[in-house]
Amino acid sequence: MSPSSTSDSAIQTIANPDMEGLTLYEKKSLLITRELNSMGMGKYQWYIWGLCGLGYFLDLLWAQAFGLIGTPLQREFGFSDSQLGNIFSAFSAGLTAGAFVWGILVDIIGRRIVFNGTVLFTCTFGLCLGFPDTYSALLVIAPFCGFGIGGNIPIDTTICLEFLPQNRRFLLALLSVFQPLGVVACSGIAYGFIPTHSCAADLPSCHDSSLTSGAACCTKKSNYGWRYLMFTFGAISFLVFFLRFFVFTLQESPQYLLSKGRDEEAIKVLNNVAKINKRECKITWQTFQALSNNNTSGTATPNDLQTPSPDLPSNKKSEPTIFNTIAKTKSELKRILMLFSTPTLTRLTILVWVTYAFDYWGFSIAGAFLPTILARKNSSINVSITETYRDYVIIYLPGIAGVALGASMVYVPRIGRKWAMVTSSVLMGISLLLFAAVNTQASNVGLNAMEYFFQSMFNAVLYGWTPEAFPPGVRGTASGLASFWGRLFSIFSPLIAGCLLEKSLNGPLYLAGAGVFGCTVAILLLPGSSLGKVPSTS
Repeated sequence: MSPSSTSDSAIQTIANPDMEGLTLYEKKSLLITRELNSMGMGKYQWYIWGLCGLGYFLDLLWAQAFGLIGTPLQREFGFSDSQLGNIFSAFSAGLTAGAFVWGILVDIIGRRIVFNGTVLFTCTFGLCLGFPDTYSALLVIAPFCGFGIGGNIPIDTTICLEFLPQNRRFLLALLSVFQPLGVVACSGIAYGFIPTHSCAADLPSCHDSSLTSGAACCTKKSNYGWRYLMFTFGAISFLVFFLRFFVFTLQESPQYLLSKGRDEEAIKVLNNVAKINKRECKITWQTFQALSNNNTSGTATPNDLQTPSPDLPSNKKSEPTIFNTIAKTKSELKRILMLFSTPTLTRLTILVWVTYAFDYWGFSIAGAFLPTILARKNSSINVSITETYRDYVIIYLPGIAGVALGASMVYVPRIGRKWAMVTSSVLMGISLLLFAAVNTQASNVGLNAMEYFFQSMFNAVLYGWTPEAFPPGVRGTASGLASFWGRLFSIFSPLIAGCLLEKSLNGPLYLAGAGVFGCTVAILLLPGSSLGKVPSTS
């Protein structure tokens, strides 16, 4: 292609009324979005969607695991119900730190390193979770495993959003289908290991101070089921890391590169993605040069055209001195202040934080204590431990349909995101309160299945919508901070629930239900503009 024809093509590309009134950075960002839209849902996008989905899969695979191994852990180590809450809180502390640290890092060092780092952390410390011989050792390792898992949802959603075409954004909500798949896989594997490789229910812990010499007790050798579970999940996490790091090469997000002023690299990424999809990329350096010539006079060089977002810190290379590091840290902290730059964005940010806080409050208690409560309720009506673990699989299967319903309701006129989240959160809370009032095997299974169905539906909409509601340059930070507040509430909610469990079997259910209704109120108060119109699938 001749230089003149390239220039003409560039001018045609940018000649659009939508460009009027935009900054140079915003024009380039819009061009990148249009280019990805024109590529459609190609092979590269499907790879991204599947691998990000595996991050969601690991998130609840591990979170559910601690709920399912709570009973055999108590039998072996002999700790109280309140100490059971400490394990969930330790894991949640790691999740919280992970959501915050990875969420900030993804906008500083890029998507690619964080994409692989979260899973590497998870598989390394996940495998270590099968080795502890004491309650204290378990408390030490659990947060490190949680640290890796904590970054998965905000980072994977951000990466998916920045590569998917706009008419396929419903796939963001469908990422959540991997979460119930993770829970079902967790329950199925636990069903295979724990009932047949755990101590008998009537055996006391060998750590029990009142145990007489020579009396039978729950030994490590007779209680390997939960350890087999941890080793298996560690191996699954390593497989996901292998696929992400060795089999597939993630291209850095062009929107991230653009926000850092690395325009040439952004164009290279678009060309690489187009090559994988067997398409032609229409954006060239001449396209960006033509944009710049419309904003400035004279001839521009590639270095002159590096245009980071005017509101975001740049990433120009400098000598790695301590002063530069401090200055860069301060400039990156300004990114957080952007979330409060307008009254509408401030309201949106605060209400999203409240929603995540009470969402995690509710489902962290449910995930941690519903298996234990169900096991004790079933035991009181003579349901065996094998049947109880089989019931777990039945309970969590409907979550897959819940995600599909949540994703589809977004496109129903007069329902959309807002009423999909309001309806599902109300029904989730109701199911928790009803479970506290009854105790038959059928009702226990049915109400737990109802709770998880609407939990999956709610989170499918929430996780897919959150990054979409914020500007591109801060959406990783916004999603990470929202997840951080949720994880923070999931640290102390199990502590409270554990204390309530010692006094009343149904206490945690009322606590979880109250948190879920808090989500409903926050969703109702969200600014309407942030929830957007019913998306187009054309």
